[in-house]
Amino acid sequence: MNDERNLLEDLRARLAEALRNSPAQDLEKNLNALLAAFFDRFDLAAREDLEVQKKLLERAQTKLAALEARVAELESRKP
Repeated sequence: MNDERNLLEDLRARLAEALRNSPAQDLEKNLNALLAAFFDRFDLAAREDLEVQKKLLERAQTKLAALEARVAELESRKP
């Protein structure tokens, strides 16, 4: 069993080394760069940016509701 693990680990290491020294790594880098440039042209926002904007909007809506309630209360006090 231990010999099998050593053989599998050796095979994994050899495959990883072969991929590091092959054009596949260059192809992956080029593909990633191409995809990044492609998506940049669409002016997409990152999920993190959208989450921040969502929280800001929720906070603004809460404040707006409180201000509307305050205005309604002040208007009801008018003689």
